[in-house]
Amino acid sequence: MARIGGLKILLQLSSVTKSFGAVRALKGVSFDLRGGEVHALLGENGAGKSTLIKIVTGAHRPDGGSIEIAGQPVRHLTPSTAHKLGIACIYQQPALFPDLTVAENIALRLEPATAARKVNWRERRARAAELLQRIGADLSPEAEVRSLSMPEQQLVEIACALGAGARIVIMDEPTASLTQKEQQLLFDVVRGLRAGGVGIIYISHRLDEIFQLADRVTVLRDGESVGTQLVRRTGVAPVSNQTELAAHAGPENGDRRDACPTLTESELIKLMVGREVSHIYPPSEAEPGEVVLWLKNLGCAASGVKNVSLAVRAGEVLGLAGLVGAGRTELARVLFGITPADAGEIQLNGKRVTIRSPREAVAQGIAYVPEDRRRHGVILELPIAHNLTLAIHRRLFPGAWLRFGAERQMALEFIHDLDVKASGPEAPGASLSGGNQQKTSLARWLATKPRLLILDEPTQGVDVGAKSEIHRIIRRLAREGLAVLMISSDLPEILGMSDRIGVMRGGTLVAMLPGRSAAHEVMAAALGQAR
Repeated sequence: MARIGGLKILLQLSSVTKSFGAVRALKGVSFDLRGGEVHALLGENGAGKSTLIKIVTGAHRPDGGSIEIAGQPVRHLTPSTAHKLGIACIYQQPALFPDLTVAENIALRLEPATAARKVNWRERRARAAELLQRIGADLSPEAEVRSLSMPEQQLVEIACALGAGARIVIMDEPTASLTQKEQQLLFDVVRGLRAGGVGIIYISHRLDEIFQLADRVTVLRDGESVGTQLVRRTGVAPVSNQTELAAHAGPENGDRRDACPTLTESELIKLMVGREVSHIYPPSEAEPGEVVLWLKNLGCAASGVKNVSLAVRAGEVLGLAGLVGAGRTELARVLFGITPADAGEIQLNGKRVTIRSPREAVAQGIAYVPEDRRRHGVILELPIAHNLTLAIHRRLFPGAWLRFGAERQMALEFIHDLDVKASGPEAPGASLSGGNQQKTSLARWLATKPRLLILDEPTQGVDVGAKSEIHRIIRRLAREGLAVLMISSDLPEILGMSDRIGVMRGGTLVAMLPGRSAAHEVMAAALGQAR
């Protein structure tokens, strides 16, 4: 096996290319992974990360370049051979069978498929228990997967990878659906894998995770590798691996000779987007106007919302912070009529209203961009034009007349106004990157000409460039007089974008803080420790 200093090279990609028709997804990318390191792979949506990972796992065959695994060239990598060579990929949504137990799911991955074989149930459960114990997972082998939380399912996936002898583990956005506590559990497992000599390719849009976990980071932009640099992880002492990595960093490995272990977040963002993004959180430019939304002791027994009182003004971004399960999304669903309120009072523009359905909410001037854009925001099979006009069909298509020309014109205007990167209004929603899907979902509700815009996790799972664009759009909408209620689990986003910050806990509002508040004040309120 090839080595650099004392570090084994587990994976080496050299000048890899891949095209899909006229689109060049990868343009001569080189990348290597060494045993006992976390190598972060970053880039905006569409930069080539997914294509590169599919090549490593054998799902795609490269057009050019070479692949070496453990120092041996591999010419025809398939998913089956990748598995045999010790490559495992853990996706954001675990691919487990919900109606089978943990032990049965692990067995399906590890036991050979034979036509007739007596199952040794005791041995099967014992092996599952041993694998779970190795990664510190306190799970019963006999638990049904459907009863497990998302992080627990990810731990089962990691146990499968270990049982298969994986030496190269790919983690693709593993924390997108996790709480902060669950993230720390996963991070502990990642550190344990690294200590055991496993090489980990870690993909995430959350830059704070990179500085907590990664030894090195490679950035892709427009299908090309634009740099590999060392990272000094925060909160831990430097590791010996980094000394060896630094000693052997060089142009032949894609590393820049001016690489510095104190790579900053702004430098990393510049590598990703090819420009300075100095205003990820643009300052507020609007003076709050009249009260648009006023709530008094609002409650909904079915969703756990109780005694919420707040006001949102025109031109204001009111951020809603809180831990997962605090009731923020539940409040948004109450306001939009999905789970109607059964207590308290709602006023819009000084007039008391009752909202019993989403249709009534839209009629009252409320728009809601939901958290899960793939399930509730964009219909992937429909063209962009159809997606953009779903909420205004009755207005755009009165009677039986289908005015497709008007629909296409409206779509073109929103595509231009929000800078949606697409081939045209006829492009399907599935062809868009995460950030552009989010813009499309936003445009659908802006088409209703709302007075109150509710945004639930508006930048979740989008790259840093798209995040910056969405933030600028939000600020512009507020400047134009829209009242914005923004829910976010991203604390820097809450602190950077909010004119005021409401903190929820246990289904109610427990604090109202000024924008630019200290992070510890927000977290103290969310944890019930506010003075």
